[in-house]
Amino acid sequence: MTPLLQTSGLTKHFPIRRGLFGRTVGAVRAVDGVDLTVRAGSTVALVGESGCGKSTLGRCLLRVFEPTSGAITYHRTDGTTVDLAGLSEKQLMPYRSEIRLVFQDPFASLNPRMTLLQIVGEPLRVNLGLSARDTEERVADLLRRVGLSPEYMRRYPNAFSGGQRQRVGIARALALAPRLVVADEAVSALDVSVRAQILNLLKDLQDESDLTYLFISHDLGVVEYMADEVVVMYVGKVVETGATDELYANPLHPYTEALLSAVPDPDPAARRRERIVLRGEVADPSRVPSGCPFHPRCFHARERCATDVPALREIRPGRKAACHFAEELDLTGVRGA
Repeated sequence: MTPLLQTSGLTKHFPIRRGLFGRTVGAVRAVDGVDLTVRAGSTVALVGESGCGKSTLGRCLLRVFEPTSGAITYHRTDGTTVDLAGLSEKQLMPYRSEIRLVFQDPFASLNPRMTLLQIVGEPLRVNLGLSARDTEERVADLLRRVGLSPEYMRRYPNAFSGGQRQRVGIARALALAPRLVVADEAVSALDVSVRAQILNLLKDLQDESDLTYLFISHDLGVVEYMADEVVVMYVGKVVETGATDELYANPLHPYTEALLSAVPDPDPAARRRERIVLRGEVADPSRVPSGCPFHPRCFHARERCATDVPALREIRPGRKAACHFAEELDLTGVRGA
C-alpha cells in the first residue's frame, strides 16, 4: 500500500505558564517526536492508556492543534505531496474535506438545535454550495449509507439513541467524500451491544469507499478487530509498531505486553493469562522520566534504562520497538492472535 499521510518528528508541547505575567516555566510534552505512516486503504490504530497523547496526535494531524514542530506529509491524488504542518488556515481549506473526524461523544458532538438535515448538510452547503434540493438528496443518501431512514432528516438529535447519533456523526464525516477519517474513540461512549454494529458499519463503509482510518482507542479488543497495523504510544512517544496479528501474538515492548494482558480471552475454556498490573500511573508529560519514559513502571528495567533514551528501531522486518533489550525479552502475547 502507498502512504497517504506521514509524520516526521511531529511534536506538540503545551506551555506551562505561571505568575502574574504568564511566564513560561515548562511544557507538557503531549506529542514528542512522532514518526507515523498511514497507508491508503488501511486502518492504523493508535493505542495506549489515557494521557499517552494519542488524541492530541490525531488533532495535530487535523490541524485542530498547531504542531510545535515536525512535518505532516500528505500525499495528494495527483501523486504530489504537501506538508500540512506548514500551511496557513486558508491554504488548509482544500484539505479539510479530505481529512475528517468522528468524535468520541455522540451526545456532545451534535448540535441539539439543528436537524439531521442541517447537521449532515452543513458541510455540503458550506464547501460545495449545493442548492437546498441537492443538499436534501445528498443527505438522504448519506443517511441510507449509515443505516438510517431519510425520513429522520427533519428530526433533532434528542430523538435518537447514542448509536443512532454516532451514525449521524459518521454521515457528517463522510459528506465530503474524505480520503482519511480520524475516529477518536468512536465507540467508547456506546453501549457494548451497539459497538459491534458501529464497527461493522465502519468496515463496510471502508470497503465501499476505499476509506483510510486512523482509529484511536484504548480498547485493544476493538483494535484487534478493526486495525491492520497498531501503533502503541506512551507519554507522547511511539514505543512499538507492527501488523496487528504479529504485534498481538509477539509483543516486543513490555508496555505492549502489559496492555495485551488486559484483553479478555473469548474462549472461556482457555487457560487464563496472567494480568500484568503496572506500578504507579502514566508518567506526567510535563516531567517525563529520564532515559526510557516507561522504566519506572517496567519489570524488566535495568540500569541503562534510567539514563539512555531508547530509539524506535526496527527489531525485525515490519516491527519496530523503543526498548534497549527488545531482542532479549521473551514477552507474552494474546492467545490465538
